[in-house]
Amino acid sequence: MLRVAGARLLDDRHRSGVHDALDADPVAACMVAARVEAVGLDPWRLGGELWSYGGPHEGLCFSGANLVPLRGERSALRAFADRARRNGRVCSSLVGRAELVLPLWEELTSGWGPAREIRPDQPLMALQGRPAVAPDPQVRPVRIDELDRYLPAAVAMFTEEVGVDPRDGDGGAGYRARVAELITSNRAFARFHEGQVVFKAEVGALSRTVGQIQGVWVHPDWRGYGLGTAGTAAVAVALASMGRCASLYVNAFNTPARAAYQRVGFSQVARFATVLF
Repeated sequence: MLRVAGARLLDDRHRSGVHDALDADPVAACMVAARVEAVGLDPWRLGGELWSYGGPHEGLCFSGANLVPLRGERSALRAFADRARRNGRVCSSLVGRAELVLPLWEELTSGWGPAREIRPDQPLMALQGRPAVAPDPQVRPVRIDELDRYLPAAVAMFTEEVGVDPRDGDGGAGYRARVAELITSNRAFARFHEGQVVFKAEVGALSRTVGQIQGVWVHPDWRGYGLGTAGTAAVAVALASMGRCASLYVNAFNTPARAAYQRVGFSQVARFATVLF
């Protein structure tokens, strides 16, 4: 009887098979595909490890700042959990398709639990073609000289969405550097009013075919006027001009945001889940 070994570490020798596996699920795999396309599979450059179980098409998982299961039946998820337990938890969250994340978390709960929060139902949405609403013409890429004006909005969004202040631990140096990187790569967008950010969003991951929008936020004083809808449409248009499909995921309980994205023309293509530590 053929026995499949446990999860194994992949490197650049396996690049072709990994690309094929990621291309088979481009919207859900965007976060990992963007990194692999940019730097390959070497763990040092990738900022994490890619594991397979019986080959990339049978089982594939990224382990880094996030643990992201990409493919696999229960046996593959069990193998990934075994390897993750041996390595110790280095990630801040598990995220990905709910049908993979939730059973993987079942395997890890006894060693890694409890989680700070579990979000089991996050519609993953994509927009094919142009948005159904007019984009906000005042939404534009943020300039690096606007970092200090943009950063408070980014912190407010992160704190609202994740439930922790991203400046904790190092006084904000790491988060500031990450936001600056997004700005210099033209992936941070905002509408300013009298020098203050009233709408913001970022393209958190950009693969060859998909751009994943994140951090959509409207200043509390400007909510209810459609800025989120028109602003998100503007970012989607920017992605379309780059030849990318726009995608995002949202908590199922966030009814206003879901309605706004549907008005833009986004439709659900899968269900994500996130386990936060």
